[in-house]
Amino acid sequence: MTTLIDLRRRIRSVRNSEQITQAMKTVSTAKFRKAQRTVQEARPFWHLFPELMNRLAYWASAGAHPLLLRRDEKKIEIVVITADKGLAGAYNSNLLAAADAFIAEKEKTAEVRLVLIGKKAVAYFRKHPHPTDRAFGDRTDRLGREKLRELAEFLMREYTFQKIDAVYIVTNEFKSILAPRIMTHRVLPPAPDAGKEASAALPPDWEPGERRLAAFLLPLYVESQIHHAFHESQAAEQAARMMAMDNATKNAKELIEDLVLQLNKIRQAGITKELLEIMTAVEALSQKG
Repeated sequence: MTTLIDLRRRIRSVRNSEQITQAMKTVSTAKFRKAQRTVQEARPFWHLFPELMNRLAYWASAGAHPLLLRRDEKKIEIVVITADKGLAGAYNSNLLAAADAFIAEKEKTAEVRLVLIGKKAVAYFRKHPHPTDRAFGDRTDRLGREKLRELAEFLMREYTFQKIDAVYIVTNEFKSILAPRIMTHRVLPPAPDAGKEASAALPPDWEPGERRLAAFLLPLYVESQIHHAFHESQAAEQAARMMAMDNATKNAKELIEDLVLQLNKIRQAGITKELLEIMTAVEALSQKG
């Protein structure tokens, strides 16, 4: 039978857990607001850039730039971006399951290589049969522009020297506070698409020339897409952790209320029992007198 001491200890333990989850929610909220601001300010640029590159790939000649050359996908690089920590609901598990499914589909026809960002991704794919070219498994929230630029240059170099035939990214895109959206898209090569309005039009008159234009825009495009995936993942992670900690705090409060109610019932039962014993003793004494 549960004693009063046990209940008091449990209430104290749950109350400590509530304080921790409340503090983690506060920290995640501050980080989320910062990440959300970054995403909202840059998202129009990130979303329009692929469309621009698809039009460039459609109109430019095949030899305008090595990153525009399309090849059969015999070797591909997949960038998987997760969090370093848990306590974010199903944020990591859902993404890793989607990455696993995508890799299983691609490995039927191509050799798969991996670039892993996030401690959870590094730990999950540690025993994976596919080779890992780059791994960022510690303090990825502090990855700066230089590191992301180096990663973009590495991917472009691998594609230029024909060591890989395509680059894909699997990450969580911030959609809303309630739930992120798993995003899987190809970065290289751009898909030739001029759009419905421009497909029947005459080729553009390039200025300062398609080669110079491609040489300037394509590296900027690849780097921007790496930044896009990384910052979307950061915002989605903090939103997921904020919601998970909020739910944990609410559950802790409900559990404390139930334990306090149970404690009061046991105390009331004990008081009632003591009163009955006193009344019984009084009545016994009065009968003897």
